[in-house]
Amino acid sequence: MKMNKLMLTLGSLLLLAGCGSVTQTSSTDNTNTGDASETIKIGGNWDLSGAGAAYGGPANDGVKLAFKLANEAGGVNGQQIEYVEADNRTDANESANTAARLLDEENVQMIIGPATTGAFEAQIPIGTSAEIPMIAPAATGDSLTVDDEGNTLDYVFRVAFQDAFQGLALATFANGEGYETAAIIQDNSTDYGQNLSVTFKDAFEGEIVAEESYIAGDTDFNAILNNVAANDPDVIFIAGYYSEGGPIVGQARGMGIDSVILAPDGFGSQEFVDLAGAENVTDFYYTSHYTTGEGASEESAAFIEAYEAEYGVEPDMFAALGYDAANLAIDAMTRAESSDPAAVTAAIAETKDFAGVTGTFSFDDQHNPIKTAYIQEMQDGEVVGTTAISPEDIAAQ
Repeated sequence: MKMNKLMLTLGSLLLLAGCGSVTQTSSTDNTNTGDASETIKIGGNWDLSGAGAAYGGPANDGVKLAFKLANEAGGVNGQQIEYVEADNRTDANESANTAARLLDEENVQMIIGPATTGAFEAQIPIGTSAEIPMIAPAATGDSLTVDDEGNTLDYVFRVAFQDAFQGLALATFANGEGYETAAIIQDNSTDYGQNLSVTFKDAFEGEIVAEESYIAGDTDFNAILNNVAANDPDVIFIAGYYSEGGPIVGQARGMGIDSVILAPDGFGSQEFVDLAGAENVTDFYYTSHYTTGEGASEESAAFIEAYEAEYGVEPDMFAALGYDAANLAIDAMTRAESSDPAAVTAAIAETKDFAGVTGTFSFDDQHNPIKTAYIQEMQDGEVVGTTAISPEDIAAQ
């Protein structure tokens, strides 16, 4: 059962405050009331360690790069951005504590992050009580931006598409490729895995010949893979995260299973390839929020060049989502001609045709972006092709 996100108060959650690390770019004092200071203070609540570090770390780097570039170009409305980042350890309680500290001790005017849905949901009552905008770069849980009654949460926005959308996108791709049979292997311990599998199953036009499940932390998948192999499906959909998905793919290929494998955005990291073995990541497709191939935005090349110059590595989709989240904040403050949280919140909600490195998008009435998903093809651990699936493509099937 879900707790109503708006029932918790800032005061009660502050009692939980712990001692997680906070990194501050400068010591300039500020308040969260808007334009009185020479700086705009923005908080970053991130999964920098723990199970979500492969997502939170790159996303935070993308945010830092966007703010650095903005400050070097003169700032926003004549103010410099002061960015305060903190590690929530991919823990929901610590995420709530971190948000409370960022507001109570650092007086931030906005929070970007966390990357994972559970960690982001935990901070929503804190930010809502303080009436500041919160931007989720990578959280895909379907109900993130609404309360238990389906009402839009005024201060919550996301840059990533939803789980329901990527499940539909993967099924649309599978239908378009003419696959007639499919097996589903789902993470039964997370809403992410369960919701993705339901959406894919409902939209797949062929026959589901096997449905298997596992729980987070499992390492031996031979039993469920033997059941899948017995049905010889055209395609296997793994609905879960890279931590178990890597071993599943590696063990499947090691058993001689040569079915095409589909997966969601939780597989979009080098850690997945390392766990599976590059030679096993062949005839493999996953949903991405970002592409450098067909359908790439004009902004992508400049972003990649700047990111590689700053960090010495190529950005992944989580870095791109973080970069877009930060630039969305900059764009909203520029249009509002203010850093006042109320004005910025209203400007974000009114965003139309925002041109980001993950594509151009506008917000729907529930603060979700209307955007394209990119199905990335991998052979021998390398991305070799991209298929763009738009909302119009899904509606046409």
